[in-house]
Amino acid sequence: MARIRLFMDLRPLGESSAFRRLWLGGLLSVIGSQMTTFAVALQVYTITRSAIAVGGVGLAAGIPAIVFGLIGGSVVDAVDRRKLMLLTSSLLAAVSAAFAWQALAGNGQVWPLYLLIVVQSTIASVNSAALRTFAPRLLPPELLPAGAALNVFAFHGSMIIGPPIAGLIAAGWGLRGCYLVDLVSFAGALYGIARLPPMRPRGTPTRPGLRSVLAGLRFIKGSRVITGAFLADVNATALGMPFALFPAVNAEHFGGDPKTLGLLNAAPAIGGVIGSVLSGPMRHVRRQGLAMLVAGGVWGLGVLGFGLAPTLGVAIASLALAGAADAISVVCWSAMVQVLTPDEFRGRVAAAEIVVGAGVPQLGNFRAGAVASLTTPAAGAVIGGVSVIGGAVLIGLFVPALVRYRTTR
Repeated sequence: MARIRLFMDLRPLGESSAFRRLWLGGLLSVIGSQMTTFAVALQVYTITRSAIAVGGVGLAAGIPAIVFGLIGGSVVDAVDRRKLMLLTSSLLAAVSAAFAWQALAGNGQVWPLYLLIVVQSTIASVNSAALRTFAPRLLPPELLPAGAALNVFAFHGSMIIGPPIAGLIAAGWGLRGCYLVDLVSFAGALYGIARLPPMRPRGTPTRPGLRSVLAGLRFIKGSRVITGAFLADVNATALGMPFALFPAVNAEHFGGDPKTLGLLNAAPAIGGVIGSVLSGPMRHVRRQGLAMLVAGGVWGLGVLGFGLAPTLGVAIASLALAGAADAISVVCWSAMVQVLTPDEFRGRVAAAEIVVGAGVPQLGNFRAGAVASLTTPAAGAVIGGVSVIGGAVLIGLFVPALVRYRTTR
């Protein structure tokens, strides 16, 4: 019997030097991006003293990703992805330089920040789609779940590390310091990308545009497993996104202390780090579609537990459980989609993932707020959690291909 290893599988970092450079450079860059996210929100609030204005930052980031995401995917599937990422990463570095410049110039208006966020999000939608096509070219299929777990760890880890470091830098050197650190962090990402081999798409050549986008959507629709994976992700984020409820639940049940609110916001990311660190057994999971549905149900259970939590400790633990389940779900999702998608479609499928990831959670937070306004914030979380669990069961019943899917050894 094979020995089950509990901790994260680090073989991708040891067996592929290209993946290792790409991952390390990306980790530095994503930590820097979290600093810019922190700095923009704080600068907008400092200028306006308006929570709505801060919420507008999310819209400025989300709308371009939805509008231009699919077109960006068609570009990714038509050109050398390495060269494209060198271009987009350089442009993102230039945007970070513009953020730093406006802070150094003492900008006191909001519209330049919104404009830069729109430009940044538009470029990032192409950059992210291209990045997701690299792992299947750099790793063998059996290491794709481990590579996905490492990427999940980097993402959630950056959410924990980035904001506190940004707070220290902002306190010592002002917001311009956060923007400058983000600019410097792009050096790591550019180095990792520059050392990659050429990454032209394989298979039938395509041209960017509407016809290419529609072909990508037809491919997704034609694969019951990929369609089911998209539905499972939409189910969890549309019906069970709890972040909009945190301020109200914190005020009504846990005293309203801002520090407590910070713990609630950090709990899912902490769970995500724990879930990715303890993802070693995932290398032995063959029924990844079923595992994704189970993880989605556990996410719903965590949100339900948050809504019913009698104490702050139970609420944080429930949200951490949800975050850990989300990490496992993302690992399964990434491994399945990367294996089942031909290289010629990977950019368009990745772009569809980004569109869903950028837009649906925002709708989910709006839904949670609307339900809470009609009931109570805690009831909004309970209803969301129960809905996610029920949705996972229904997807399993009506999309049996997702449940039956098995990976090869």
